[in-house]
Amino acid sequence: MEKMINELKQLITFKDTTNPGDIVLICIKKPQLLSYAIVTDIIRDTSRVEEWWQVEMQLLTVPPQPITWVLRTPQLTGMEVFTMGGEEHFVKAVVLENHQQDSPVEKQETKNNVKDNIKKIRRIK
Repeated sequence: MEKMINELKQLITFKDTTNPGDIVLICIKKPQLLSYAIVTDIIRDTSRVEEWWQVEMQLLTVPPQPITWVLRTPQLTGMEVFTMGGEEHFVKAVVLENHQQDSPVEKQETKNNVKDNIKKIRRIK
C-alpha cells in the first residue's frame, strides 16, 4: 500500500485538509480499487469519546453511490493508512487543476482559425 501511495503522490497533487465539497481519492488494497468521491458532509461522531467523524461521501461511479465512513482526522486527511474489514484503506483530498477560461477574444480567434483550417480540408471520394 505504501508503494502505491508514494506513486500516486508523484502523479496527483493532494491537499493537507479535507472539507465538504472536496474530491477525495480512495485507495483500497484488496480488492485493489482506486476511486474518486466527493465529500458531502463531515459530522462529529458524538457516540465516541475520542475525536471521530462521520464522513459522508458520494462515490463518483455510475450511478453515484452514497457511503458513510467513521474516521479519525489522520485517516480522513491521508496522514494514516487504516483498515476496515481487515483491508488497508487510504483517503486523501486532491487538488484539481484550475484551467483559466479563454477570453471572448481568444475564443473568437480560435474559432476563426478552426474555420480557416476546415476550409483547407477537401473531401476525397
